[in-house]
Amino acid sequence: MHTDRAHDHDPTDRAHDLRHHGDAEVRDDGAQLIDLAVNVRTDTPPAWLRERIAGSLTGLAAYPDGRAARAAVAARHGLPVERVLLTAGAAEAFVLLARALKVRQPVVVHPQFTEPEAALRDAGHSVGRVLLRETDGFRLDPGAVRAVPEDADLVLIGNPTNPTSVLHPAAVIAELARPGRTLVVDEAFMDAVPGERESLAGRTDIPGLVVLRSLTKTWGLAGLRIGYVLAAPETIAELERAQPLWPVSTPALAAAEACMEPQALAEAAHAAHRVTADRAHLVAGLAEFAPDGLRVMEPAEGPFVLVRVPNAVAVRRHLRDLGFAVRRGDTFPGLDEEWLRLAVRDRPTVNRFLQALDQAVTLAGR
Repeated sequence: MHTDRAHDHDPTDRAHDLRHHGDAEVRDDGAQLIDLAVNVRTDTPPAWLRERIAGSLTGLAAYPDGRAARAAVAARHGLPVERVLLTAGAAEAFVLLARALKVRQPVVVHPQFTEPEAALRDAGHSVGRVLLRETDGFRLDPGAVRAVPEDADLVLIGNPTNPTSVLHPAAVIAELARPGRTLVVDEAFMDAVPGERESLAGRTDIPGLVVLRSLTKTWGLAGLRIGYVLAAPETIAELERAQPLWPVSTPALAAAEACMEPQALAEAAHAAHRVTADRAHLVAGLAEFAPDGLRVMEPAEGPFVLVRVPNAVAVRRHLRDLGFAVRRGDTFPGLDEEWLRLAVRDRPTVNRFLQALDQAVTLAGR
């Protein structure tokens, strides 16, 4: 076990529940709540995708053959197939990176999706943290880049970042690259950004770059588990050796191939523009709560927004009583219990939520 190195020290270091995820908010007694806790697009998967998945079920007697799906992903990003690895969701990729790569000094840039750090810790690594600051808008700036130790041999950052909804410039992220370092960029939400600007997928000129993608969020496939890794062939080979045989099911492979087709990419692009408009509506509504001390982290670029609100624990509890689930923020390193993450939903849902939030804020202030 390595000596733990915390950077820009987080006083609550080990107190965060790294295994807590938004789906916990809508399990059991939360199953009937209107869900603003999980960052999966509503009304998905679409009918055409469900039909493609259903059509694959006739081939379940055969072992999965991922060649066509892998080729489709490679073609979508303009890469050779040797640079693509299909995984059972991005979560499997985090475990593979933690277990397969010879890592000595991993660093995670927080606030950030917590599963990568959990996977690294489970694999026996001590994990350094670089904490982006609220005063900087949780943006990766040159100072934060310099805060990453030169001897860090694996650095992980999300873009756009969950839960802050910050879209970091690709050029600034690329400054994290070093010879002998693996730079992991989690782009699970990049297809929700119009034009996928600032994406590093398809780049082969950045040493040690590993890009992770998920089909879960835009296409509503959390239950199917499908994602992929884009990296140098030698890194892909190393990760593939750590995978079990046939790690991705035939239905998931069918979904991956279908989601790479031109009409699917066009639909995803349209959905990204719709999310942008719906997010603007949500942010405008939240601005009305500024006199109550609510602050929205802007600019938000993902399909969710991060807000700081006084009495957030009570506000979240009252929202549940009023029929809405939102994501608590205190499980993310760098955040505390005053933060909430809100998934972007359609305007009618947002309007109902804002009415409930008005009541919840009033009740929490009493």
